[in-house]
Amino acid sequence: MLHGSQLTGFRKQLLGWFAEFQRDLPWRRTRDPYRIWLSEIMLQQTRVAAVIPYYERFLERFPTVQALAAAPEEEVLRHWAGLGYYSRARNLQKAAQQITALHDSVFPESLEKVLALSGIGAYTAAAILSIAYGKKFAVLDGNVARVLARIGAIRGDLRTGTRWRQLQRTADELLAPEAAGDWNQAMMELGATVCTPRSPQCLLCPVGEFCRTKKLGLSEVIPEMRRKRETVEITLAALVLVDKAERTLLLAPPTKETKAATAHDVAALLSRMWHFPTLQVGRNALKDLRGFAKKSGLLDGKLGTKFIAVMKVRHTVTYRQITVLPFRVNVSKLPHVPDGKSMPLEDLSAVPVSNLTRKVAQAALLEPRTKTGKTHSRALRLHS
Repeated sequence: MLHGSQLTGFRKQLLGWFAEFQRDLPWRRTRDPYRIWLSEIMLQQTRVAAVIPYYERFLERFPTVQALAAAPEEEVLRHWAGLGYYSRARNLQKAAQQITALHDSVFPESLEKVLALSGIGAYTAAAILSIAYGKKFAVLDGNVARVLARIGAIRGDLRTGTRWRQLQRTADELLAPEAAGDWNQAMMELGATVCTPRSPQCLLCPVGEFCRTKKLGLSEVIPEMRRKRETVEITLAALVLVDKAERTLLLAPPTKETKAATAHDVAALLSRMWHFPTLQVGRNALKDLRGFAKKSGLLDGKLGTKFIAVMKVRHTVTYRQITVLPFRVNVSKLPHVPDGKSMPLEDLSAVPVSNLTRKVAQAALLEPRTKTGKTHSRALRLHS
């Protein structure tokens, strides 16, 4: 792609731009592999602005690999709650336990050993090893791939196996070997702030003179947008039981033994965390929910049978559009179930819950409509 003096100039200009204009992010002030690793996991499919407060709070509670490895999983999830994609937190802790058991609590420097850790793939391994240890591995993620595609005017779907492997070879060739960590961060920064998917700021690009796409005037069409997976619509109904003390019932995440038997994997939609009794429903959601409540022993005639439909909740998980129909049922006493826990409806912070469960709780807190047609709500305290 670039060779000789062109490659030298490209590296010099990009690294110079990064040194002067990089964003001041907390994980850029350290070479601690644990902190860099944590940031890389949190940044997967999540905006930088959303990650920063979670990153800082997480480190306050789990400042070291040992602290993370030894913590109860539920507490780890509670500190992750709201960040989404909770398998990241579970894998993060599993990897911390592997590092503690197999590597004397020191993040390994071998690519093979890093790739053997839970939740770490080629990109994450290259990022951690280059930034923390200066290892000569080039990263390739969506931002970097877009930069490379525009520089080389590469058309087509970048994620196809052959094209992605070629992009990795190109990334390896461009890597500044004496500054691998800064180089990788510079490439990612360029893609995140200048060479963006839409409306790239080509006039501000520090390496625009090397970009074939810019010269061809094709920055808005290269790379080609990937075809989105067809949306799947799912409708759920949630039972929000509330006693006279405004306490509600949440159910525990499914155990490993019950995960495989979950129909349509509703548990996965709820991030396998604490949740209201929930099921997938058809056209008659109320009938389905009543039958579910009766069959599961959550309700009987003595406890109350008036189901109050509250504001519906909408939630998106990757390609799935989820609509939840919450029904509030005021009862004199909450049922006792082995895998349940009672807690204040307006404060669910004692256990880890997903954003979807947060939304359902907020809907159930809405007061009935007034004569003016307006609704009132109470503040919902869900964060730890």
